[in-house]
Amino acid sequence: MTTVRTPLDRLEHYYDSVPRAAARTEDFGPLTLFVRETDGWPYYARPTLGWTGPAATVADADRVRARQRELGVPEAFEWVAEVTPGLRAAVEASGLRVHAHPLMIRDQDAPLPGPHPLVRVLGPEDPFLAGASAVPHLAFAAPGTAVGEAGAEALAAEITARAGEVSAIADRIRAGRGVLAAAVGEGVALCSGMHLPVGRVSEIVGVGTLPAARRRGLASGVTAALVADARERGVDTVFLSAGDDDVARMYARLGFRRVATALIAEPVE
Repeated sequence: MTTVRTPLDRLEHYYDSVPRAAARTEDFGPLTLFVRETDGWPYYARPTLGWTGPAATVADADRVRARQRELGVPEAFEWVAEVTPGLRAAVEASGLRVHAHPLMIRDQDAPLPGPHPLVRVLGPEDPFLAGASAVPHLAFAAPGTAVGEAGAEALAAEITARAGEVSAIADRIRAGRGVLAAAVGEGVALCSGMHLPVGRVSEIVGVGTLPAARRRGLASGVTAALVADARERGVDTVFLSAGDDDVARMYARLGFRRVATALIAEPVE
């Protein structure tokens, strides 16, 4: 008998699969810790796929956090509220702050806008790969949609600081585990984002615009290019987590609809 998975089931299997290409796992019963073994964005702990035992407790969260501190990696947890509703209380009681983000899946038959003239998919040898890799870090350091101060000079410094991460991104592109699109103008990467295909599911991640270049429709253009590429690869479930409700409204115009809530837990600053 064929098992029919719900959209959230497909996302849970995806969340468990994606980190394994670049990370090892450590078992904490109801929680699994992913530890990145290459350069790039650090990973996190999340609910163990298929776990049927007791729900995670404060003690479980504390054990994972202690191990993360021992390894020198961020004390971070990520999960879907509707799939593991009891984890939030345990993580908060452990002392972490939980941020909620709209989790959105794109309707397959929703129309896409035409290609943005500044946006293209980058290959592993593209001269703008380093800039496209660095842009999201500046964007997320100044969250929101308002035009900010960080521009070309800040981007140049960020490229230098993150030079060691570019080869890992290029390798991911070569292996077909990541697709990077960017809006290139004024001699720099102004906006970029990735999608990470696994089978017929892909997540759009890291869409960020250089703060000084916001309010030009670049993020929409990059997102549309990533969706189009995913379609060409046979992906039928494209999803993302929006930064906030304002950002979610932008994605809704591209055919994404909210299906759940993604939760991210981090230490209180």
